Amino acid sequence: MKFDPASLRFDAQGLIPAIAQDIDTREVLMMAWMNEASIRRTLAGGHVTYWSRSRQAFWAKGESSGHVQTLVEMRFDCDRDCLLLLVRQDGPACHTNRRTCFYTAVREGAEVELMGPRG
Repeated sequence: MKFDPASLRFDAQGLIPAIAQDIDTREVLMMAWMNEASIRRTLAGGHVTYWSRSRQAFWAKGESSGHVQTLVEMRFDCDRDCLLLLVRQDGPACHTNRRTCFYTAVREGAEVELMGPRG
């Protein structure tokens, strides 16, 4: 059966959450939003393109930083309302220049920074 992005369950704004995970390390890198058109662009070109809610525009990961995400596989959950993108990440995934956006933990009631920016 051929995949049709329109078969996914988007929210009222036409968006679906997308979690990027490193294909090799399985580390969760980031979460962003996609719409049907950004999914189609990603599948057609192989480089992950998100939808920026603040700019109301496409956001090709790495277009300004050079830290591109190359799609290896796209998965969706059982409810078809969340995506998992298995990617090859070139450089840091986070705009703070960290490998992952999930660099802060809560431990014993305190925020703990797990990694600093790459220098």
